Amino acid sequence: MKPLERIIEAARSGPRHIVMSEGEDPRIVEGSLRAAREGLARITLVGKKSAVAARLAEQDAGDGEVAVADPSCSPVVAGYAATYHELRKAKGISAVEAHQAVTAPLGFAAMMVRLGHADGTVGGAVATTADTVRAALQIIGRAPGSRLVSSFFVMMLCQPYHQKKGAFVFADCGLVVEPDAAELADIALASARSYEALTGARAKVAMLSFSTGGSAAHERVSKVVEATRLARQAAPDLLIDGELQFDAAFVESVNIAKAPGSATGGEANVFVFPNLEAANIGYKIAQRIGGAEAIGPVLQGLARPANDLSRGCSADDVYHMIALTVVQAQAMAPSCG
Repeated sequence: MKPLERIIEAARSGPRHIVMSEGEDPRIVEGSLRAAREGLARITLVGKKSAVAARLAEQDAGDGEVAVADPSCSPVVAGYAATYHELRKAKGISAVEAHQAVTAPLGFAAMMVRLGHADGTVGGAVATTADTVRAALQIIGRAPGSRLVSSFFVMMLCQPYHQKKGAFVFADCGLVVEPDAAELADIALASARSYEALTGARAKVAMLSFSTGGSAAHERVSKVVEATRLARQAAPDLLIDGELQFDAAFVESVNIAKAPGSATGGEANVFVFPNLEAANIGYKIAQRIGGAEAIGPVLQGLARPANDLSRGCSADDVYHMIALTVVQAQAMAPSCG
């Protein structure tokens, strides 16, 4: 079974309630209906009732296939606004501003998740990453013990022309611009946990650089070496090595030549890039030239799942992100019902 199929089957085995903050977008509606019809998730679409209804009609949706929540007339808004005001009043947020925040689709969806009315949320097909992440951070908040919210892409190599097949995590491709050594270690640890939760396989983490095992001397190399040390210190059983060039992490023969005795053995499945610039360029090259299927950016470090689509996403991307969000929710908490 292909890795993506395993994620879909895992979602189907324990569906969760996922709220889609952009329920008026046709891609969101199509992907959500597919997920609901295939038993991956229970879906709530957020938006104006008339607009969402029109989109559902275009897809020949039957009554009750998905739920619709309109913040402009929802009976729960007053309670959501009071909760948000309590959360943010120390930051100077007024009651009026709190009401405005939770009647916005991103805020309403995030509040559903915070209060246990949904297990996870997906947005970003229309909203920017900055707005999507801000709503998640301010309302859902960080997981207990999490010092950093970061992101990753799941890169699927499943085509006949891929010499090595499987699911791989690339981090951080979308959020933390220039992590220091401690933040890079946190990204590595979170990404390893995310990989294992999504795939059921053991993570093998490569801390990437332009140097392998001291082949170059530079402060950027030193940062990766220190991050690797910190991650090992925090998780002694984690299979992690760095600093490694990508080929030494991915190709067994190169690993043997450049990094004999490496914990990854040239079989890394989690790749932690030294900064956002490298990670974003790397995943796009793998996607556009290498033909990898990229799912993400997926957020990690939050109390409950809230994920960000690309504004260029397709209905298939929406469907796959719903499946992934369900599996995240399965690993984090029992179903909210």
